[in-house]
Amino acid sequence: MARYTGPKFKLSRRLGISLSGNGKDLKRPFPPGQHGPGQRKKLSGYGVQLQEKQKLRHMYGLNEKQFRNLFDKASHMQGIAGENFMILLESRLDNLVYRLGLANSRAGARQLVAHGHVTVNGKKVDIASYLVSTGDVISLRERSRNQGSVKEALANRNYLPAYLEFSDSSMEGKFIRLPERAELPQEIDEKQIVEFYSR
Repeated sequence: MARYTGPKFKLSRRLGISLSGNGKDLKRPFPPGQHGPGQRKKLSGYGVQLQEKQKLRHMYGLNEKQFRNLFDKASHMQGIAGENFMILLESRLDNLVYRLGLANSRAGARQLVAHGHVTVNGKKVDIASYLVSTGDVISLRERSRNQGSVKEALANRNYLPAYLEFSDSSMEGKFIRLPERAELPQEIDEKQIVEFYSR
């Protein structure tokens, strides 16, 4: 299945969460469609598990194959599979570029990475799914630092997670530690996703 390229606001309303992270897509807090509110049927157990999976998958912008492969990797790690999975998702390079405030969205961060604007430990990395290790330094290439979209994103950043450091002068960010579950999206019930893939 290819990456979703349809209307993001409609998808956010259907899933009931803000995929953009700014809440603008939930100004109308009811499902899309002609009949609007009151038409949603009660979900079965499978339906709830599928919806949680779709929420997380669309939040990070992955296709199904990437998502499943990352889940399989997390399930073979020590610890709680659901938490490991969310930590791996958060450790992706495109997500950390977004978290550092170098892009306004994960899609914008993915584009920055794919076009070769981002370096990890001084080396160009153009793979959005690259898993960043603790201690790695993420920065923009010298010629990319004056881009208007980057300056706008940095001006709009209002939050920097505690597991990241960022220097405005050098425009470098550091992944100082793995995030804790309390620092990850609270609207996701990862246990439902583990049950979905454990069927």
